[in-house]
Amino acid sequence: MSVDSPTHLTDGQLGALRDELDRQLAKLQRSMRVTNEALRPVELDQTAVGRLSRIDLLQNQGLTRNLHQREQISLALLLEALKKMEAGAYGVCTACGSHIPFERLFVFPETPDCAACS
Repeated sequence: MSVDSPTHLTDGQLGALRDELDRQLAKLQRSMRVTNEALRPVELDQTAVGRLSRIDLLQNQGLTRNLHQREQISLALLLEALKKMEAGAYGVCTACGSHIPFERLFVFPETPDCAACS
């Protein structure tokens, strides 16, 4: 079901979704600052750190890299949603062109697709 206009959201709904996108963006940016700090190279004193501590450090660095990748994806989705909102194209499924219901956007305001297409 393709739609001609993305005006299915009221001004109040758009405002609430904009507030949520802004809140999530601020939270993500705070998290990314912490993650970026954790990604900085750490030099180990091989004589002072045991083998298990080095293994723990390597595992933590791997987890931090994975978190960083997920944060980058989330950031891209949030920024794209805000861009679409500014352009008046927010709330339209990128796959099928249908309106994304407010209830779905309220839970996942950054989602580019309707439930059927995701």
